[in-house]
Amino acid sequence: MMNLIITCARHLEEDTEEELRDILDELGDSEIEVSISDMSGILTAQTKLEPIEVVKKMKEILLDQPWSIRYCLRIIPIQKVIETKIELIERAISNISNQILDGETYRILIEKRNSDISSKEIITKIAHEIKNKVSLDFPDKIILIEVLGGMTGISILKEADILSIEKTKRSMSE
Repeated sequence: MMNLIITCARHLEEDTEEELRDILDELGDSEIEVSISDMSGILTAQTKLEPIEVVKKMKEILLDQPWSIRYCLRIIPIQKVIETKIELIERAISNISNQILDGETYRILIEKRNSDISSKEIITKIAHEIKNKVSLDFPDKIILIEVLGGMTGISILKEADILSIEKTKRSMSE
């Protein structure tokens, strides 16, 4: 199981795991389960904390002490994990699509690793189900599909719910 995907630089997975454990321990979860995946620079974690809250709190830590996060590059909250099959992905998204409210725009973002599942087919099936308008540049919500080989994590998020360390540090220096 996982409710966070963490990316890091190649060969720094163990340092990243240690950093993540320290941060989550500080946030109140000392029993986090972290797995270094067989894909370079990808870790998954299962925390008892709410994943979107974890991202918010990590942003606060970053703004407060930019030097304290050195290895985690992106932290992506995951709401549901399923097997990588188009019909399962479609069904899972259909089950949580009520998080996109009337009048809100959305975009579908697919990140694939170790899989040749068709992004185009996934997008077509999901877009067919969701009646809201699409906005590629400034969507209210992002339907995030993270394919990690035979396992896929999905979430419906706001742009701000994904932590990109670089973007956050860049915005601080502007």
